[in-house]
Amino acid sequence: MACAPESIDRLLAEALPPGSLYAVGGRVRDEVRAAIRGVEIVAKDADYVVVGCTYDQLIAALRPLGRVDVVGASFAVAKFTYDHLTVDIALPRRERSTGSGHRDFVVESGLDVTLEEDLARRDFRMNMLARALPSGELIDPYGGVADLRAQRIDILSESSFFEDPLRMLRACQFAARFGYTLSQRTIDALVASAPLVATLSPQRIGEEMTKLLRQAHRPSIGIELMRETGLLAVIWPELLEGVAVEQNAWHAYDVYRHNLETLDAVPPGDLIVRLAALLHDVGKPRVKDGPHFYRHEEVGAELTHRMLERIALSQETIARVVHLVRQHMYVTTPEMTDAAVRRFIRRVGVDALDGLFALRQADIIGSGLPRRDDENLRFQSRVAAELLRRPALSVRDLALKGDAVIAAFADSAQPMPSRGDRRVGHVLQRLLDAVIEDPRRNTAAHLKRMMREMVAEMG
Repeated sequence: MACAPESIDRLLAEALPPGSLYAVGGRVRDEVRAAIRGVEIVAKDADYVVVGCTYDQLIAALRPLGRVDVVGASFAVAKFTYDHLTVDIALPRRERSTGSGHRDFVVESGLDVTLEEDLARRDFRMNMLARALPSGELIDPYGGVADLRAQRIDILSESSFFEDPLRMLRACQFAARFGYTLSQRTIDALVASAPLVATLSPQRIGEEMTKLLRQAHRPSIGIELMRETGLLAVIWPELLEGVAVEQNAWHAYDVYRHNLETLDAVPPGDLIVRLAALLHDVGKPRVKDGPHFYRHEEVGAELTHRMLERIALSQETIARVVHLVRQHMYVTTPEMTDAAVRRFIRRVGVDALDGLFALRQADIIGSGLPRRDDENLRFQSRVAAELLRRPALSVRDLALKGDAVIAAFADSAQPMPSRGDRRVGHVLQRLLDAVIEDPRRNTAAHLKRMMREMVAEMG
């Protein structure tokens, strides 16, 4: 287990010259937020700025204390590891923009750069805070505490987003995570710079979208802010197609608003289900036929795949989200047979069941209308009961294996490689279908009889 940031605070304060060490970054902001709200907080990170020394002097002071990785010498940054906790320690820096891209700037550091200049290069006033260590004195040269008290997100300069377009996405995710509002100056600057979000790498966009969707209690605040300022039109214009697209009597909202309400109905933390909730009906506008949206789940799955690839999410994440979107229109009726329930489990996959049920629950809440019945909950109970019976759901669960099928083909004098071919898989799938229909068939004797018949038919 890693040590607490306070342990590194003390270690560094004792090793560095008095008055040189400052905690900076989100930790200080969140400490102030917690004090304003009167709640406890556990620091999750620890970033530092050290004033009054050169980079070589900083590295020399750190080496006797723990591991030092010089990963950003040109930016005057070092990574310091002590007792399994790694932190960033930097000299004060100032940045000078050389273009409109996220990397288009020159970083300057040195003894002549002040702490105030270092804080001024950060994104918002609420993040332009530092705490002197070990005294605990709060350094607030730009009114960050006032913004935190007002629950406001404000920039120091109108050129802030031009200098770093990533800050626009950070503004949206901070607004959603903290429930803060943007100052009018910030909104105006964001609207003016919105097209520059296209200059960001897909990975950076994906990182900010992930923070928004995973951490915010109401991520729709950030998505709606992206729509109002023009960011969404650049990143995910497909979502905007749902604006003003009316639905049937089972929905109180248009497609766009329904997607947001469904998103908010999923608790924080589950990125897969939240992405599926936001995108589950993204295909509806393209297939609308009066009050009907036939095959919108298939169209939506294709759109979802392209949208998530566009922000460079992992292929595993994309596959899981697309699967939920494609499967979200499953039917539940009391008349379903047990075999139909088993076919549903097989089609969805055991690992995806919880996510799909959570998506359906959020979809019901996101309709904006009172819940009509408990049919979905009853269906979940049927699925759970069926799983307790441990039914065969894949060919691995059959009481007969592939080598037996290969031997049966050999006995029938049908040519086949020693490891079999696709005919073996075809037979096993047919056997599985029969066992899913009636689990009592899953015995070696019964499956061998069925297998011989199948092999003879194919011969």
